[in-house]
Amino acid sequence: MNKLKQYIHQFHPIVWVLLIGTVLSRGSSVMTLPFLSLYLSRNMEISPVLIGITVGMSPLMGTVGGFIGGHLSDRFGRKPVMLAALFMLAFVYYGFIAANAPGWFILLNALNGLSNSFFEPTAQALMADLTEQKNRMKVYSLRYTAINIGASVGPFLGAYLASTSAKLSFAITGSTYLLYGIVLLILMQNMSFSNGESTKKVTSFIDAFHIIRTDKALRYLVAGIILINIGYSQVDSNFPQFLEKNIENGVYLFSVLLTINAVMVVVLQMPISHLAEKLTLMQGMIVGSLFIVAGLAGFGFVSGWVSAVLAMVLFTLGEILIFPSNSMMIDRLAPEHLRGTYFGAGQFRKIGNFAGPIIGGSLLSHFSGHTMFWAISLVSMLSIVFFAAGNKAFTHSQTIGEGQASQ
Repeated sequence: MNKLKQYIHQFHPIVWVLLIGTVLSRGSSVMTLPFLSLYLSRNMEISPVLIGITVGMSPLMGTVGGFIGGHLSDRFGRKPVMLAALFMLAFVYYGFIAANAPGWFILLNALNGLSNSFFEPTAQALMADLTEQKNRMKVYSLRYTAINIGASVGPFLGAYLASTSAKLSFAITGSTYLLYGIVLLILMQNMSFSNGESTKKVTSFIDAFHIIRTDKALRYLVAGIILINIGYSQVDSNFPQFLEKNIENGVYLFSVLLTINAVMVVVLQMPISHLAEKLTLMQGMIVGSLFIVAGLAGFGFVSGWVSAVLAMVLFTLGEILIFPSNSMMIDRLAPEHLRGTYFGAGQFRKIGNFAGPIIGGSLLSHFSGHTMFWAISLVSMLSIVFFAAGNKAFTHSQTIGEGQASQ
């Protein structure tokens, strides 16, 4: 019991609220968004490419909004940015209920991406603000675990609602974000906290952009993650369509695979993170990218449940290695007063989430799903080149910094 109390008390109460909110909000959104492409294909009678554009609008806006939202949180505080984003997300999902044309879905999913891109980097920056340096990797791993606890609950209900009442899933998700925002508003009013060093030194938007632009290690990191996300985005966009057309009970299989993915992350995140500590952050990401590429190539060989599960296992092992390490890498690169800006710049990785569904949808329209996954796996493999270059740039910058400090 004492160890449990010590574990809980090493993090600020608002950090725990954010982790619990992550479980609930991610669970409800995973219940909805992965099945959005199916909802559109069944109810709107539009092409795979237009579905890909609709799904991809969210990450496209995320690339624009992340840097802006992160910088605004550095200048004006985490609280207003986070709360505005949560209430806008509630509006988006309620809007999906009333939408009756593809154009409305494109607009609403664009707002969805913009709001998420404001909230996610700001929430990560606030977690770092409120957590000691030695515990931050643990916080990022807990956050990723929380994401997947939510993701392990949502898919089965999502698969059921996709076949019965998809609009009910929109209502549940909208209500979850609304409740999350209200609870966070009340707690932030009653608890004192600060933005750390960000309140002591304010950098203009232009200066912040210049700092980001000249950070070579960050550029390589983001470029590599973009390529990874081109492959990763296929799971939410084109993979369910592929399974529905080629595998009996494909929609149900898709929900099972999402749950396997989430449960693996929950169970294996901490053990694998412990093993990965023997590697540098970038080396861990390179190994993770190899697993993701193997999983994507494996999707191209899927002919039944066994091959689908094996491919998802490989894919998930790569995911476990890459994404928490990505957050920690950004944390190490970021100056204290630009933490939100750096996490926001990390949202440029969503270029891959935007391009991926469109590229995959186009390939799916002209070739078989098998060919599409093999081609996408080759694209994602290029990430290794950028991660290797990023590792070199990061090591070089550390060496220079240590040399200057010793003078």
